[in-house]
Amino acid sequence: MTAPYEFDLICIGSGPAGQRAAIQAAKLGKRVGLVEKGRVLGGLCLEPGTIPSKTFREAVQSFTHRSGRFHDSLGSLSVSHSANRPTMEQLLQRVEVVVRREAGVVEDQLWRNGVELIRGEASFQDPHRLLASSEEGCRSVTTDQILIAVGTTPAPPPGVSVIRDVIVTSDSLLELRRLPRKMAVVGGGVIGIEYASMFAALDIDVTLVDKRERLLGFLDWEIVEELMHQMRNRKVTFRLGEAVEHIDLVEGPPGQAVLHLESGKRIVSDLVLFSAGRIGATASLNLKAAGLTADEKGRIQVDTQFRTLIPHIFAAGDIIGYPSLAATSAEQGRLAACHMFNVQSDPMADHFPIGIYAIPEVSMVGAPEHVLTDKKIPYETGVARYREIARGQILGDETGLVKLLFHREDRSLLGVHAIGTGATELIHIGQAVLGLHGGLNYFLDTVFNYPTLAECYKVAALNAFNKLSL
Repeated sequence: MTAPYEFDLICIGSGPAGQRAAIQAAKLGKRVGLVEKGRVLGGLCLEPGTIPSKTFREAVQSFTHRSGRFHDSLGSLSVSHSANRPTMEQLLQRVEVVVRREAGVVEDQLWRNGVELIRGEASFQDPHRLLASSEEGCRSVTTDQILIAVGTTPAPPPGVSVIRDVIVTSDSLLELRRLPRKMAVVGGGVIGIEYASMFAALDIDVTLVDKRERLLGFLDWEIVEELMHQMRNRKVTFRLGEAVEHIDLVEGPPGQAVLHLESGKRIVSDLVLFSAGRIGATASLNLKAAGLTADEKGRIQVDTQFRTLIPHIFAAGDIIGYPSLAATSAEQGRLAACHMFNVQSDPMADHFPIGIYAIPEVSMVGAPEHVLTDKKIPYETGVARYREIARGQILGDETGLVKLLFHREDRSLLGVHAIGTGATELIHIGQAVLGLHGGLNYFLDTVFNYPTLAECYKVAALNAFNKLSL
């Protein structure tokens, strides 16, 4: 008997959500196809998002003598430390290598699991039929289930076009041919903060403009204040509560941009990075043919099983909104595949870590202080500073800190907040304790390796214990 559809599942997009869903379904014995329009597999995570920006950060760290981990792998980079500033070409050498290798890993995983790769841009012809269009031609395929995992694109700069080396978005920033002397970042979200801190570490004058009075509102406020303090020490200027009214371009070479703020201020910059939000990449999908619509930000609404209003069409990853993290997107994709094929699975854990790869790193898991205060949950804090930890002295990081939040009554762990070297790795100890419903006694009774940054947990716990004992 001929199967009614060519595939059991087609995933649109090869980012973390699409990858994980495709592999999960393949392991269930399903016929799986994956449509990808990009140059490399891996979606925005590999080109031009997560992996390129984090690799770029490590290259910056290497040049600014704050990390030696890339010394041997950067080739000619290691001989240029005596220069005042590296070139953009030098900083990007490692990026291309890492992206190419990671794309190869993704392709190998899909091939080993029998997932058929379909190159092209996908669009719906009807709820069960997709058209994949590329320079080589078009292919129409039918499928029983569909996962939309196309990710997002930067919101376009208002009233001005992207101009190479002068006005860029986060998707085109790493195509720069030269480093600027002065840089303006419009938008103080995660991406804006990350890149502002990276370029500031290269002794570039950076001005960050954001409409909000407080940045990164989901983070613990003390951590945000410490991050901004360290960025100000690198001469980052914050213009908060400000909005860009319009931009004038100054003819080059090299070209410049003049930002006119609504307050009347003017900012002259060699480079403007617009990072004021992202929109779902749904415009080319022809969602109407599938009976779907996207919201004003291009995102698709789903239920707790990642199912859209059309029962056999699912969506996962950045396209459905918060939390829009590579790690959570991968888990959403896996769970969506399980739900569409009726495989019993536990929901995603409530406590997932958030990492911001600024300089310095910031990470959190659990609740911040202001959320506990709003909910009237009694808590106590315990703080450990890197300058108190032998490993912090060894690393030369005296500004990092780890803050633990404990319930005052049952002493359970409520949240962990960290800033400094290795914060995004260090946070996973707290994540495990939260997930296993542990608390203060665990940290008091546990022995950590010496000297390590993990000792911060012991020191912070003792600090909280002393406060609770008063």
